[in-house]
Amino acid sequence: MTEGSEIKIPLSGIGIRHKASSSIAIIGNPNSGKSTLFNRLTGLRQTTGNFPGVTIEKHQGTAQLESSAVSLVDLPGIYSLDGSSTDERIAIDVILERIPGTEGPNGLLVVIDATHLYQGLYLLEQILELQLPTVVALTMIDAAAASGISTDIERLQAALGGIPVYPVSSTRKMGLDELRLGLARIADSPVPPIPASWPALSKTAQSLLQQLDADWQRVDVIQALLQTHPGHVEKLEQQLGSDTIGKLRLELFGNAPPAAAEARHRYRWAKNVITEVQSQAPLYLKMRARLIRWTNQPWPATLLFFGVLLLVFQAVFSWATPMMDAIDRASSRLGQQILTQLGDNALGSFLADGVIAGVGSVIIFLPQILILFLFIIILEDSGYLARASFLMDRVMRGVGLSGQSVIPMLSSFACAVPSIMATRVIPNRKDRIATILAAPFMTCSARLPIYALLIAAFVPNRSMGWLNLQGVILFGLYLLGIIAGLGTAFFLKTSVLKGPKPRFMLALPEFRTPNLQTIAIKLYDRIRIFLKRAGTVIFSVAVIVWGLAYFPRMDTTHFETPTTQAELATQEDVEAARSAAQMSQSWLGRLGRVIEPVFKPLGWDWRVSSAVIAGFPAREVVVAVMGTIYAVGSNYDDQSLAEKLRAVQWPDGRPIFTLPMVLGLLIFYAWCLQCAATVATIHRETNSWRWPIFAWTYMTGIGYVGALLVYQLGSLI
Repeated sequence: MTEGSEIKIPLSGIGIRHKASSSIAIIGNPNSGKSTLFNRLTGLRQTTGNFPGVTIEKHQGTAQLESSAVSLVDLPGIYSLDGSSTDERIAIDVILERIPGTEGPNGLLVVIDATHLYQGLYLLEQILELQLPTVVALTMIDAAAASGISTDIERLQAALGGIPVYPVSSTRKMGLDELRLGLARIADSPVPPIPASWPALSKTAQSLLQQLDADWQRVDVIQALLQTHPGHVEKLEQQLGSDTIGKLRLELFGNAPPAAAEARHRYRWAKNVITEVQSQAPLYLKMRARLIRWTNQPWPATLLFFGVLLLVFQAVFSWATPMMDAIDRASSRLGQQILTQLGDNALGSFLADGVIAGVGSVIIFLPQILILFLFIIILEDSGYLARASFLMDRVMRGVGLSGQSVIPMLSSFACAVPSIMATRVIPNRKDRIATILAAPFMTCSARLPIYALLIAAFVPNRSMGWLNLQGVILFGLYLLGIIAGLGTAFFLKTSVLKGPKPRFMLALPEFRTPNLQTIAIKLYDRIRIFLKRAGTVIFSVAVIVWGLAYFPRMDTTHFETPTTQAELATQEDVEAARSAAQMSQSWLGRLGRVIEPVFKPLGWDWRVSSAVIAGFPAREVVVAVMGTIYAVGSNYDDQSLAEKLRAVQWPDGRPIFTLPMVLGLLIFYAWCLQCAATVATIHRETNSWRWPIFAWTYMTGIGYVGALLVYQLGSLI
């Protein structure tokens, strides 16, 4: 190593600390096989949570190595340690033991994809500068061999200064035993040498850097000089002065932009290493590579993308229906059995209509969640998800986001809860929050019962050429949600979440066969998180709504029906009218009458207002609440409810459900945020109540304004 190739600053013991309990951090590029390797090493002996103070997921597990166990921490997949994204800063802070409550590692396991050695070596060089005991797992070795790429492991180890390199294939369990032996000895390994890729610094520059405080790390200085970490830049300027820093940057980077100069230095080193250790594909594999390149072209890639989306959403809506119907029937049957055994009293109603119905409203989403996440995990593990994000990057940049926001927003067409959870792949916090707040505008499946009922009842079934008016209205509602979501993202990214255009650096992974163990572990993990975070909230709110609708009880002993018995078709209608009267004087009905003046400009009476309130935990309950409020029996179908809605009137005889009012109500449900699980998930993913409160207020506000304009203008016409 040449003189001055290392920035001489105090390292505060980095690389020489040894602890009684062994801990190893796993770090590598996205799609490098890092998570699959982590799952292979830990199996089910792992936990999932968040790093303290942030919403970045923390995966920690225990691996059995020889006769001892070691704790493994799976760090976020990153491309560099530049510190410009939340994931990158989390990785650095964990390694340097800067996060309270998170123990720093004894050593590092760096995962590098053998088919993308170029990107892996870039990150590895930065990691070696941290001076921690390090071993390298060279994954995808079988995929590289199938592509005709051969890597000389001994030469690679020599080029890296002698640090151990273990070729592995997680899907075929190749090389895992050797890797375990290497990890067992990592705590006693010497610190790796720093690659000599930087230009030599003068003695004057070295003397200046040695004057820094003892808490400066080498990576901090580099980030400050590269201007990738604002906090480090400001701190360095305070200690050395802006003129001195300018001279240091000139000496290190010349007149080139710092980021470009860094990339040039590091990639030059990576290229030299690859030239020494790797040989490329033979001729017989060129056809396969040509086919893959063809799928990356705009038109084939776009057709493939929409074909995949069609399959995913067809599966989410079609495959889940039988399971959802079965869950619905089971919960209804159980509720009826409870009412039969306990009678129609407070306890029976609480268990049947509160507890059982509350749990059922959660579990009924599970088939959609399971199918959606199954496809997302398969697409991610196969390498296709990264290609889809890259394809849509240009479209998303028009509203200030990047291709990483595509999949979460598309997922919202099934349910906003898992889509908001899926925003964890977005490294920049501002971009992530903008995506979270835009996602609920996409038309989720819970809106469909409301759309279907109101459109069938009040929009004429009229043909316009080969188009149907009802179908056009339904498509318009979907389009309305997309426009509002993208418009919200644009509004936020040009105001409160304004920032630089997001970087979307992506190494397109090779297509590969998904790993069944990885799919099973990730699917189990997502389902568990959904039930824990969303389920408890929906259940709690559903029980609260039951209480509001059930109490206070009216005396039905001398109940007088509003019409004579002759005018009522059956005894069932009498019971339905009795239920409607109870609903009218319940706390929910009273609340509806209190807020009726607020919604009367939209054409709603107290009954519509009560249904809207009751629909807060989950939109789909609105249809059932309307059935109760408008005195429709328990065995009603959509047609009988539609007829009742068309017949309901104001006291002066005017119909309540006019076409302008219905269109306004549809717009309200297209834009408002009536989903307790979504609100709770936004709170969980942002670690704050500020954003869910803003989302609920903002979406409800524009939904109200939209419904108001449509009703008032439509009534004038």
